[in-house]
Amino acid sequence: MQNGIVPNGEASNSKSKLTSTQDVLRGLVDWLCSQLRNPTHPNCSVPTAMHCLATLLREQYVRALFVQVDGVKLLIPLISPASTQQSIQLLYETCLCIWLLSFYDAAVDYLSTTRVMPRLVEVVKGSTKEKVVRVVIMSIRNLLAKGAFAAQMIDLGLPHIVQNLKAQAWTDEDLLDALNQLEIGLKDNLKKLSSFEKYKQQVLLGHLDWSPMHKDPSFWRENINNFEENDFQILRVLMTIIDTSNDTTALAVACYDLSQFLQYHPSGRIVVADLKAKDRVMKLMNHENAEVRKNALLCVQRLFLGAKYASFLQT
Repeated sequence: MQNGIVPNGEASNSKSKLTSTQDVLRGLVDWLCSQLRNPTHPNCSVPTAMHCLATLLREQYVRALFVQVDGVKLLIPLISPASTQQSIQLLYETCLCIWLLSFYDAAVDYLSTTRVMPRLVEVVKGSTKEKVVRVVIMSIRNLLAKGAFAAQMIDLGLPHIVQNLKAQAWTDEDLLDALNQLEIGLKDNLKKLSSFEKYKQQVLLGHLDWSPMHKDPSFWRENINNFEENDFQILRVLMTIIDTSNDTTALAVACYDLSQFLQYHPSGRIVVADLKAKDRVMKLMNHENAEVRKNALLCVQRLFLGAKYASFLQT
C-alpha cells in the first residue's frame, strides 16, 4: 500500500468507491458543454470539445445526457461554411454530432425547434469537402421523415440542390446512396405537400367544397402534421369560416375537416378544445341545412367521445 491506495487502484478506506462510469460521463459532458459555452482557451477549447463529443455521442446514454444538459443548442452556431483546414475539421465534427443525434428522438425533437436545417443546407451548398457533404447529407436524410423537416427542406430548395450534388464526381459510396435516398424521399414528400398546398389554398381563400381530398383517409394520415404549421393556422381559419360563413357547403366541409383533424391528430381533442371550438360548432347543430347539422354533430361527437366511438355512432 502506498499513499492510502492499494495495488488494485481502490482506496484503502472500505467506504470509498470508485465513481461509476455514468457519473464520469455526466461530469465529462457537463465540462465539454461548459467549454462550448465559455471557452477557457480561445483557439483550443471548442475544437477539443467537439472532437470529444464526436466520439462520445456514439453512445446512446451520452446522447441522453447531452440533451438533458441542453447541449444541442450549443452546436447550431458552429454549423456554418468553413474555409481553413481547422474550421473544416470543426464543421465536420459538429455535423457528425448532428448525424449521431439524428438517431435519438429527443434530440430530433429539440432540433426541430432550431434553425439547424437552413444551416445544414447552407453548408452543403457551399462545401466541396466530401466528408463534410457526406455527413450533412446523411443527417438530412435521417431528419427527412421527422416532424416538419421535409417541408423545410423543400422550402429551402433542397430537391434542386440534391440534383446538383448528384451531378458531381463523388467517390464515397455512402454519400451517393444517401443522395439517392434523399432524392426519392423528397419527391414523395413533394407530392404530399403539393396536395396539402392545394388544400391550404382552399381554406385560406374560404372556398371549401367537397373535393376528393377531404374524404381521402390517406390525405389526412400523410398530412396531419402539416396542420401544426404557424400555430395551427389552418384550424384557426376553419374556425373563422364556421363563425362567419353563409355558404352552407363551406360550413359543412369546415365541420367535417375539423372532425377529421380530431380523428387523425394524436392531440386533436386538446388542440381543438384550446381553440374553444365546442360552443362554436354546437351552434351549427341547429342549422337549417341538414348537411351542416350532420357534420357539426359528427365534429361535436368526436370532440366529446373520441374518434372511434363517434365513427361507430355514425354507422
